[in-house]
Amino acid sequence: MTLTLDTKRSAGRIAKAASAFLETLSHEQRLRIGFSFDSDERGNWHYVPMPRNGLPRGDLDQRQIEASEELIASSMSGRALKQTLAIFEHELILGRIEGSQGTTWFDRDPGLYYFSVFGDPAGEEPWGWRVEGHHVSLNLTIAGGEVVSPTPCFLGANPAEVRHGPAKGLRILTDEEDLARRLLLSLDPLQRGRAVIYPVAPREFVSRAGRRVEIDRRAGLPAGLMSADQREALMSLVRVYVTRKPDDIAGKALKKIEDQGVGEILFAWAGSEHRGQCHYYRLHGPSFFVEYDNTQDMANHIHSVWRDTEDDFGYDPLRLHYEASHT
Repeated sequence: MTLTLDTKRSAGRIAKAASAFLETLSHEQRLRIGFSFDSDERGNWHYVPMPRNGLPRGDLDQRQIEASEELIASSMSGRALKQTLAIFEHELILGRIEGSQGTTWFDRDPGLYYFSVFGDPAGEEPWGWRVEGHHVSLNLTIAGGEVVSPTPCFLGANPAEVRHGPAKGLRILTDEEDLARRLLLSLDPLQRGRAVIYPVAPREFVSRAGRRVEIDRRAGLPAGLMSADQREALMSLVRVYVTRKPDDIAGKALKKIEDQGVGEILFAWAGSEHRGQCHYYRLHGPSFFVEYDNTQDMANHIHSVWRDTEDDFGYDPLRLHYEASHT
């Protein structure tokens, strides 16, 4: 990956893909997908089954679905695009599992992922877009021809590992789980004493799905107290999340993390070290924040999110943009 502070290439590609998607829509569909950039809806994100605003994937014809996937592809790396589309289809597997167990509480439908566009991607003013549903929430904000925020960026999987049927063995979020456990197991007893912050994994994210990260205090083992190999393992895990985005966006985010100091990143773990048992971790830097849990459904249900503790949704750069434009 080439580190860069310039995201104009991706910003232009994303705007072009968003405009092309919008051109495939009817007037009624455009009314459903479109929101003002200042709408409160832009910060109203979540990753559980719930009623949502926007235009659902299930209401798109094949041409529109292809255009919507081009928009996702413009905003994600190839690996993350495959993960996202696999999560859409994972609803069918989950539906069959719940149906066989008689535990169906929600519709499990790949069509229940909702697209929203905030502002005009063909204009000069700031704009953004989102696709969201069960276990996906991808948010992206552009201003001044640059990507000013690629977060919150959530991906999840239930089941984390498919254990029966034609897709047996499928794991969509493999590295998110395996690299973190490998890092934990590399720690000596003193390091582990700092890293393990709870004996039992919390059932859900501590930070919640607010407009800003809600976390009381930084906790865990600082990368500055790790060996060189352990720090590289930590950064490999960081890159799993950052490289969900295209190279220029990921490079800018990684440059910010490195400039703020890799040694300042805290690695925190809770719960069991063994696969198949409840566990949780987080990575907490000066502005970079990752949270992961695998506790529900007999520890076979992953949630993972990359956030910015200072500026999810790009509110601060946008404030500066507006001030500069006004001046």
